[in-house]
Amino acid sequence: MRNSKGDDVTQSKELRDRSETRKLPMMPIRDMVIFPHMMTPFVVGRESSVRALEEALNGDRKIYLATQHDARVDEPASDDIYSVGTIGNIVQSVKMPDGNIKVLVEGIERARTVEITDTDGFFVATVRTYKNELEMTPATEQVIQRVTTIFEQYLKLQQALNVETVTAAIRTDEPSKLADTIAANLQLEIGEKQDLLEIFDPSDRLTKIADVLDIEIEKLNMDRSIQSRVKRQMEKAQKEYYLNEKIKAIQKELGRGEKSEFDDLKKKIESAGMPADVLEKAIQELRKLEAMPPMSAESTVSRNYLDWLLAVPWKKKSKETRSIDVAEKVLNEDHYGLDKIKERILEFLAVRQLVKNPKGSILCFVGPPGVGKTSLGMSIAKATGRKFVRLSLGGVRDEAEIRGHRRTYIGALPGQIIQSMKKAGTRNPVMMLDEIDKMASDFRGDPASALLEVLDPEQNSTFQDHYLDVEYDLSQVLFVATANVLHTIPAPLQDRMEILRLHGYTEIEKLEIARQYLIKKQCEATGLTDKNIVFTDDAVTAIIRSYTREAGVRNLEREIGNVCRKVARKVVKEGAKHSETINGENIADFLGVARFRDSAVHEKDEVGLVNGLAWTEVGGSILQTEVQVLDGKGKLTLTGQLGDVMQESAQAALSYVRSRSHHLGLPRDFYRNIDIHIHVPEGAIPKDGPSAGITLATALSSALAKIPVRRDIAMTGEVTLRGKVLAIGGLKEKLLAAHRAGIFEAIMPEENRKDLADIPENLKSAMKLNFVDSMDEVLKLALAGPLPEAKEDTPEVLPPVSPANPERRPHQ
Repeated sequence: MRNSKGDDVTQSKELRDRSETRKLPMMPIRDMVIFPHMMTPFVVGRESSVRALEEALNGDRKIYLATQHDARVDEPASDDIYSVGTIGNIVQSVKMPDGNIKVLVEGIERARTVEITDTDGFFVATVRTYKNELEMTPATEQVIQRVTTIFEQYLKLQQALNVETVTAAIRTDEPSKLADTIAANLQLEIGEKQDLLEIFDPSDRLTKIADVLDIEIEKLNMDRSIQSRVKRQMEKAQKEYYLNEKIKAIQKELGRGEKSEFDDLKKKIESAGMPADVLEKAIQELRKLEAMPPMSAESTVSRNYLDWLLAVPWKKKSKETRSIDVAEKVLNEDHYGLDKIKERILEFLAVRQLVKNPKGSILCFVGPPGVGKTSLGMSIAKATGRKFVRLSLGGVRDEAEIRGHRRTYIGALPGQIIQSMKKAGTRNPVMMLDEIDKMASDFRGDPASALLEVLDPEQNSTFQDHYLDVEYDLSQVLFVATANVLHTIPAPLQDRMEILRLHGYTEIEKLEIARQYLIKKQCEATGLTDKNIVFTDDAVTAIIRSYTREAGVRNLEREIGNVCRKVARKVVKEGAKHSETINGENIADFLGVARFRDSAVHEKDEVGLVNGLAWTEVGGSILQTEVQVLDGKGKLTLTGQLGDVMQESAQAALSYVRSRSHHLGLPRDFYRNIDIHIHVPEGAIPKDGPSAGITLATALSSALAKIPVRRDIAMTGEVTLRGKVLAIGGLKEKLLAAHRAGIFEAIMPEENRKDLADIPENLKSAMKLNFVDSMDEVLKLALAGPLPEAKEDTPEVLPPVSPANPERRPHQ
């Protein structure tokens, strides 16, 4: 601890006994510490310092040099100066033109300030010096050797020092001189050098210097490592800078301007109309991109991300056509029939006129192939003035196809929803989700579950794609999904959509569609004019009946195109004026032998043969059911690839017939000595469902009672054990199938009478529809002859049953 007069409270009595006191001119010095044995040049400019220097030069040229605490103080007091300094010898002094004096001083020994007085404008210091002689012991030599070795390492790392000069200076046997020479050459702060100067004992000074050198070497090694890395980065940066400047110069020479790419990106981001949170994220990404080297992989990822953010429409919207009359005209021009669908679309447009910001609608068209589901979506876009984008979901089994991949993956992209929005270029397109019933799921996720958010009007305003990682508003999108069946679509997904069913077309509707659309389309596709080819109604009707058997019109269009191509060949061969009229008589010349008979009705009424009606994914169809009774032991055989439900229907039908055996003129035990074989033709096609119940019961009744079934009637309905007829589905498709097959009378459950509203008027007028509640009514309508008179019920006497005589068991 020091006081203002320089007394050291920790100084020992022995040290004071070996000290001496003297008075010397004193010069405060700034920004440096002078050690003994050190030659130091500096410039003297302050008036007090010049007077002190002149006093020393007039005497024995000895001067006391002590460092100021604060170099900014021009007129320091005694308290502003460190209490330990160095007595120096003035070796040389030169007066400079500006009045300053340049001096060269050699440090002699350190001293402690005892008292400072101001005499004639300069300081005179009373100082005490100490004689410290260190005996050379093995321990001292070891310390000297260690310090010398460490200092040599320091010199190799510290490039600011002259290695040869300093190395020569430390070749000394005096521990005190060695310590001071090393201390003078260390690149330390003023305070750290002053601490070394204030250590009077040479041994302690050497130990302290060794510790300081260890720390400095560690710092220098770290600095060198950092400098090496920085140098490499700078070299790379300089190279990239040079190349970028060269590219700019080339672009300028080519006349492409000097406009910064980042400035362009920033302007695009600011003008894109992004929400505030998305804009903030885009600006942050742009800043990151600016800080990245242009050729780095991260730079490419960030740039692609910004490109996608800019490519997605944030504010651009299509100007909607809200006129109901215009929309109705467009829909009628593009599609024939489909009145319910058109009505729903017009309702949607009416709501758009009354509500400023209505929620987006999600429609799902369900129907067989070829009925116009996809083209109807395009017509909706055309009628509303919106952009149209189509997204095929058939076979999609990866959730990332909907939500995209995260940017951590190489080659990551947004999902198909965001890609479709980019393709549309507007916030409010009509987006068709085609074949939504054909999606699958595996270990990569369930895309149907990912669609739950997309197709929920309450959630899709904040849809988040994994790649963009920001909320995107899909509430303005009009989603239109298409499917052939509903049972493969998960129930939660069905719940989010408005299901609109498109049923198959009648023969009259197909004829009108061919007249108004298909013939014109195929003539344009094959380059024919109205003068080259003419289709009569008989020809189109023949194609519908004899060459196609479908719910839609896809095969009809294909066959018309086939005819047009053959006529086009003749036109090329015989000249542009060649004309061909296609009628019912010459259609076979173009399409070959008829593939289907005019109707699927058999030639005569037969026993055990009934026309059933079935629903399939491609529409309705006729399902002929045969029953054969054979001698046997009560065995029931079912063939034709019948499903579990249909097999149970056959069992229920047989149980009903057994319960009503007396009404069919059969004995109660008729089944004991016969086998019954039920077969549904086209055995390669799986069949299932309960709606064949009355068909099976009628076929069994006919076969057992030996009464033929009318060939001109078809039926559908589920039967109970008590003969009740229950409701079925797909009534329109089934009646269309009967009409196509040339059957114009049908039997159906009374509960399905409500479905008549969905049946076209021309179909209702063309067919006789019988609604029944029980099997008794079915048999009266279906059988070609009357039932025999009912036999009296007589109790059946069963023989005793024993394990030894299993054939006496009653048949179950």
